[in-house]
Amino acid sequence: MKVNSTQVVYFTLNAYLDTSSFTCFFFMIVLILYVLIVGCNVLLIVVICVNRTLHEPMYMFLCSLFVNELYGSTGLFPFLLIQLLSDVHTISAPLCFLQIFCLHSYASIEFTNLAVMSYDRYLAICRPLQYNTLMTMKKVAVLIAASLAFSISGVMITTSLSFSLQLCGNIINKVYCNNYSIVTLACSDTTVNNVYGLTGTSVSVLLPVVLIIYTYMRILKVCFSGSKQTRQKAVSTCTPHLASLLNYTFGSCFEVIQSRFNMTRVPNVVRIFLSLYFLTCQPLLNPLMYGLHLSKIRSLWKKLFRNKWR
Repeated sequence: MKVNSTQVVYFTLNAYLDTSSFTCFFFMIVLILYVLIVGCNVLLIVVICVNRTLHEPMYMFLCSLFVNELYGSTGLFPFLLIQLLSDVHTISAPLCFLQIFCLHSYASIEFTNLAVMSYDRYLAICRPLQYNTLMTMKKVAVLIAASLAFSISGVMITTSLSFSLQLCGNIINKVYCNNYSIVTLACSDTTVNNVYGLTGTSVSVLLPVVLIIYTYMRILKVCFSGSKQTRQKAVSTCTPHLASLLNYTFGSCFEVIQSRFNMTRVPNVVRIFLSLYFLTCQPLLNPLMYGLHLSKIRSLWKKLFRNKWR
């Protein structure tokens, strides 16, 4: 019998392990991870907002990145904590689609943020004399707003297309809701979903990738032909960005592979880890990498600790 997705009362999340004897242990691990993510990201947001010396384009983009980490983590971790304490792993249909929107928009915004940050580094390293006129605070606000609008509008269309599907089941083989799992439950025509999904993903990934590749090719060209000081500046500002980009790309690839291909031979615990990797490691590693690597933030930490212990 075909059932419209608006009539599905709940979805069952079928990938949770039987962890009855380790519930408290897993709950504490997830809780600690969430507290660390919130604490690190909020702390750096406050440091950037409070200190006027950090009111520069690069740090405004970082602030936007950290806010997105909080957004994505909040779309996942509180839900995981509730599910770990529950004996029946179900989620209501409206909450499921809300989680799909939150997690997919987080993923898209993350990628566009990293692309915009690479453009900022390109201007700072390749056109330093014109940087202040090319990258004004007004332009920073426009770029951040444009990346948000671009990502959110695409995810809204994806979610609305999935919401209108006719479904033949309500079992999702994951520990959270995602769009592809909903599409696989459909017994109606999914051609529009598949075409838009492929096109939208290609555009949302291809445009940032082209921008990132172009900017780093130009940065490398300047580094090879520039002075030692230029190379040091490039390494200092680009290393955490590249590390963040690679970490996020690998995590996203893990998620796509385990969602789109038959992974039944892979242990369930490994599949869960792969599906959660880019949603947990990225929000935790980003503030640590940027907070420890960038000299201005390190110097502010030192001043804070010196004043604290005087």
